[in-house]
Amino acid sequence: MSKEDFLSVGGQAIVEGVMMRSPKYFAIACRAPNKELVVIAEPIEKTWIGRQKWLKVPFLRGSWALLDAMTLGTKAMKFASDIQLSPEYQPLEETITSHAADGVTGSDADSGQSAGSETAPKAMSKKVQDGIVLSTMIVSLAFALFIFKILPQVAGTLLKEKFHWDGRQTNLTVEVIKITFFLGYLFAVSRLEGVKEVFRYHGAEHKAINTLEAQLPLTLENCKKQTRLHPRCGTSFAIIVLILGLCLFPFVPRFESLFPQYEGKALFEALGNSVLHISILPFVAGFAYELLRFAGKFRDNSAVMVLFRPGLWTQLITTQEPRDDQIEVALASLEACMTGERSLSTETTHS
Repeated sequence: MSKEDFLSVGGQAIVEGVMMRSPKYFAIACRAPNKELVVIAEPIEKTWIGRQKWLKVPFLRGSWALLDAMTLGTKAMKFASDIQLSPEYQPLEETITSHAADGVTGSDADSGQSAGSETAPKAMSKKVQDGIVLSTMIVSLAFALFIFKILPQVAGTLLKEKFHWDGRQTNLTVEVIKITFFLGYLFAVSRLEGVKEVFRYHGAEHKAINTLEAQLPLTLENCKKQTRLHPRCGTSFAIIVLILGLCLFPFVPRFESLFPQYEGKALFEALGNSVLHISILPFVAGFAYELLRFAGKFRDNSAVMVLFRPGLWTQLITTQEPRDDQIEVALASLEACMTGERSLSTETTHS
């Protein structure tokens, strides 16, 4: 793989697993409740986003990279949910106990009547699981918009009215509130044990990619020596977006200055400015994405990396040192992507 291809390799931590994405492949590896390692891989071209070549244009690809991450992330979460809840992957002792509690004997379990009666409930359970995952994603997105967009605008508007600030002072205050809320939220959730486990997988994901970028064999020993921080992390992306917002949004006109009829109506002002800032966000995200790729390309340049230290410092919250078994999951996911890349390269050469 070329250095440019390395900049397209990324990942995402999920419940008991890691999703990896290379230029033409993505893979998901999960640790099942019975400790089995389950891995799937699929070409990116099979997804809708993978077929949209124009989305790779610089400064446009940033926003679509987010959509790509959300699409693949949702698929990875559904897969992880299926693995964690599937009877096939439960510990043997729990399966035996469950059958005993239900009064199911070996002969009953093998009968055609039993198999037929369980088909509908299993199918319904799969639909319920998928619905829960999708609902969780929607609720999480709505929560993020409220906490990190609408609520800071409400607070900024109320402070503006109290202290008679101008638009620039108000917008600057709003951006400071956003950063405070974001860092406070990350610190708060990082104290939860379940989140710590996901953050350990996040650290494992980074270690695996750092091993690949160091052009070392993807072994456990090589991976353990790597740092759990990475300049192209989504956490760094979020920090860059927030810093760009801090520099840009104070100079954006306030909604009430564009529509004076809403001056003094706090709720309309807050909602109007939220919509206005969200409409500008794709352009900010596009620029942030290019900066992130720049950081990845020049990660060995200490002078360049000084500029990206805030993102790396924040990763000290969103990553934890992983266990060996978690590193093995990340390596399995990344190796599945690399195997897919090699197979596609071989097919191209032979054709």
